[in-house]
Amino acid sequence: MVMKLEFHQLDRRYEHLRVRHRGHEQRLLASLATSGQQTPIVVVAISSEPNRYQVIDGHKRVTALEQLGRDTVEATVWEMSEADALVLERSLRFSERESALEEGWLLAELEQRFGYSLEQLATRFDRSPSWVSRRLALVEQIPASVQQHVRSGKIAASVAMKCLVPVARANSADCERMAEVFAKRQFTSRQAGEIYAAWREATSNVRQRILDSPELFLKARDQVEPQPGSPDEELLRDLTMVVAITNRASRRWLRAAPLMSANELESAQRKIQSAVKDLTRLSERIEREHPHVESQSTDSDSGTPRSGDLETRDLTSSEGIATDRPESPAVPVIGRPLTSSARKGRSLSPTDPGAVGEVQRQSRASP
Repeated sequence: MVMKLEFHQLDRRYEHLRVRHRGHEQRLLASLATSGQQTPIVVVAISSEPNRYQVIDGHKRVTALEQLGRDTVEATVWEMSEADALVLERSLRFSERESALEEGWLLAELEQRFGYSLEQLATRFDRSPSWVSRRLALVEQIPASVQQHVRSGKIAASVAMKCLVPVARANSADCERMAEVFAKRQFTSRQAGEIYAAWREATSNVRQRILDSPELFLKARDQVEPQPGSPDEELLRDLTMVVAITNRASRRWLRAAPLMSANELESAQRKIQSAVKDLTRLSERIEREHPHVESQSTDSDSGTPRSGDLETRDLTSSEGIATDRPESPAVPVIGRPLTSSARKGRSLSPTDPGAVGEVQRQSRASP
């Protein structure tokens, strides 16, 4: 049933469950001004309040019509409960996919307002109880002030997931400080990712300076590294360079081995073991912090964005391999077996991301 309702008849309790996109709102406002309302909003009757209706879908249309000075809004009334309407509206939504935060907001609302259990929420959303639990935990971890920045559109949901959630898990105050910087400066996702990556690896004093003058940090970084890629692109580029370096070292080994002294051979062995140890540690860190990125994973409901989540820590101990010196081969030294610890370090999981796995396969090749 479609009917005309006045704005005072509408309850907009659930408006906070969706992220604002200012560009979308401006286009919607222009469309309504030109063509009028083409699609009714969705409401359900509030049983305890006669002639009052709960808005389920169409909050942005209501706001835009108010701004245009209209008196009424066309609405379709669904004959069902609020909880059923919220779940149904989400299943019928054809717009861009919700972020994990928006999913968490809706689940938290249903849990707190209607008393649904994890199992009931999982059934209604056709997900596992663990998926529901992760989404609810996400909302609980992020400070309310940070969530408000995301709702208002000052911080993109993707930036919150990639940069602010990891900080919130470690320190809520640091998360709020970083969020204030992101919200005030309106950084792009790439810029926010660079600031977060640098902040994560810095000491406490340097972290303070980065957030005090983020524009200065970005300017200095651009001068040192013109037109940098995103953090995930930089990580994959670094790992590709590692693969190329190990290949080059393998070729040089054939010429260098007959000329190397015992001390030089021992030095080469130590460098190989150090490089393998660093790569193993990086692989274990990825698997520990982002287990859902395993190539053979069948858990389709993790909901955590894959791209951009990887850590970009430099492989400091293996820098020597990048030089032209012959003591950096990527294969075991002939006649000098690897130690047990080195053999253990060479066994990277086959499910690690491709670049790391490729590095390990190259380092196992015969000279």
